[in-house]
Amino acid sequence: MNVSHASVHPAEYPPTTDAGEGGGGGGGGGGNIEVPRVRMKDFQGMPGTQGGLALRTCQFVFAAVGLCIMATTSDFPSVTAFCYLVAATGLQSLWSLSLAIIDIYALLVMRSLQNYRVVTFFTIGDGIASTLTFAAACASAGITVLIDNDLDICSQNHCVQFETATAMAFISWFTTLPSFLFNLWSLASR
Repeated sequence: MNVSHASVHPAEYPPTTDAGEGGGGGGGGGGNIEVPRVRMKDFQGMPGTQGGLALRTCQFVFAAVGLCIMATTSDFPSVTAFCYLVAATGLQSLWSLSLAIIDIYALLVMRSLQNYRVVTFFTIGDGIASTLTFAAACASAGITVLIDNDLDICSQNHCVQFETATAMAFISWFTTLPSFLFNLWSLASR
């Protein structure tokens, strides 16, 4: 990786700024020295940090709990929103688990995941997963309100399980949102 470190090292030769060929500092022509771009220090919550691993673990746990609760009910396949919730939390749990494994690997080998392509991949994936989870949780919340308050047929359904699975999906989305925003901010600060 071609990035700077947090400590300052004295330079033996000052970088040349030749405005002639290549536009100065581009590398490739004119004998310019390519200076690595300075990046911000890793902060907790970004990929490859302990805070990022904690967020991924919370995302996985809440999505998996919501998925298991919804899957144990017998009548969830009869409502499309609940099927969508199962699919979205299943996708969210797989995504979070795979990125948690990558974070564990990065922490074990002490490697930074602040590569532009990696962060872009994480950002797009987190954006898609969080949007799907939020949409599924909102749709399921609407159905649970309909069943519980409007139709008043909770005695015939698994309202408590539906409401708990919906709450777990909302919490999973709420822990996915910081990961998405940290990655987006990291991309914007480059």
